[in-house]
Amino acid sequence: MGSRVARLRRVLGKEDVRSISRRYFIANGFDGTLTSIGVVVGAYLSGIGDGFTVIAIGLGAAVGLGTSGVWSVWEIERAEALAQRQRIERAMLTELEDTRVQREHRAAQIVHAVASASGPLLAFTLTLVPLALEGTLFTMFQAVLASIVVGVLVLSVFGIYLASISRQRWYVAAIRMGLAGIVVAGINVLLPG
Repeated sequence: MGSRVARLRRVLGKEDVRSISRRYFIANGFDGTLTSIGVVVGAYLSGIGDGFTVIAIGLGAAVGLGTSGVWSVWEIERAEALAQRQRIERAMLTELEDTRVQREHRAAQIVHAVASASGPLLAFTLTLVPLALEGTLFTMFQAVLASIVVGVLVLSVFGIYLASISRQRWYVAAIRMGLAGIVVAGINVLLPG
């Protein structure tokens, strides 16, 4: 157990691992936020009148995106690590099976898969929270509006974070990312049906 924790610390100390995990987290969190806004607005416009039904639909979509995030990234990173290991083995004329290199690739694969799944799950959870308050604090319409606002705020926080690592103007990045949520809500409103 101690060696696994030490390996995880080593892997998390590598900038390339953190960078890739950040990308997966933000990209899939972005997808999850936009999907949740689409689900909330679409459900409301379809006549669903209670928040918990929309939450159930949203959680189904969140499970799908989270599973996709884990599964796809697991397979992508597995293939990339195997290809890299094979290149190193050819160059060194030796097998690297069950070595530190192979174990660290596996640890990085786990970190990436967890980051990939946690982005959309967090985004969906936050965006759906106002719907749990429908009937007590909000009307259904107000809960939908609050969900859109939360989604736009989540997207804006992603933008602020990206600006912080790339030294851009945080407010410009926040507006650019948050605007996507407004666009998705608007497109859903304009869709026929």
